[in-house]
Amino acid sequence: MDIGFIITIFLIGFIGSYISGMLGIGGSIIKYPMLLYIPPIFGLAAFSAHEVSGISAVQVLFASISGVWAYRKGGYLNKTLIIYMGISVLIGSIIGSFGSQSMSENGINLVYGILAIIAAVMMFIPKKGIDDIPLDQVTFNKWLAAILALIVGLGSGVVGAAGGFLLVPIMLVVLKIPTRVTIASSLAITFISSIGATVGKLSTGQVDYYPALIMVIASILAAPLGAMAGKKMNTKILQIILAVLILATAVKIWMGIL
Repeated sequence: MDIGFIITIFLIGFIGSYISGMLGIGGSIIKYPMLLYIPPIFGLAAFSAHEVSGISAVQVLFASISGVWAYRKGGYLNKTLIIYMGISVLIGSIIGSFGSQSMSENGINLVYGILAIIAAVMMFIPKKGIDDIPLDQVTFNKWLAAILALIVGLGSGVVGAAGGFLLVPIMLVVLKIPTRVTIASSLAITFISSIGATVGKLSTGQVDYYPALIMVIASILAAPLGAMAGKKMNTKILQIILAVLILATAVKIWMGIL
C-alpha cells in the first residue's frame, strides 16, 4: 500500500475526528466528502460511494466512543438524555436503513438535503440563556426528545449517517440543553446510532478494511484531543463553527440535488 495513500487517509480521519470530538457530531458530514474527493486529487485510488459510507460508519463508531471517553468526567454526559434519545435513534436508524432499500438515489439525497436545511436553520436560531443552566438542573421533555430522536434515526438510517449533525441543533434549540452537555451527550447518542450502521455495512460487505483501520487509528488519537479543545472553547464560538459546518453541508447537498 502506497505511503502517500496511508498518510492521506490518516489525515482525513484525524481532521474529521478532531472536529467530531470538539463539536459532538459523528463526523460523517465532514469525512464523507473528504474521502470521496481528496484521494483522487492526489492521484490516489478513488473510493465508491458504498465504500466511503462503509468506512465512515466504522470510523464514526470509534470517533464517537473516543470523544465520549474524553467527556466521561465533568458531569457533561446526561444519562437520561442518552438513554431516551439513544434507544429511539437506534430504532429509527434500523427502520430507516431497511426502508432505504426501496428508495431511489435521488430520493435518499432529497431526504438528506431536507434534514440538512432544517438543521442549518435551527443552528441560526438564538439560544439565549441555555449555558447559564447549572448541570444538576438540566431538564427536558423526555417523550419529545424520544420522538424527535426517532425521526432523526429514520432520516439518518435512510442516508447512512449517524445523525449527530441533526441531534445537536434539536438538543440546543428545542430541548434547551446547555452546549457542553449537548456536545458530550450527542457523542454518546451518535455512538449508539452508529452501532446499527456499522453492523449493517460489515454484514453486507461494504467496508474496505485497510483504509477503515487507518481511519480508526486516527479517530482514537484525534477525537479525545478535539473533545479537550471543545471543553476550553467559548460555547458561542462552538455554536458558530457548528452552524457554519452544517450550513456548508446543506449547500453542498442541495447543489448536488439541483
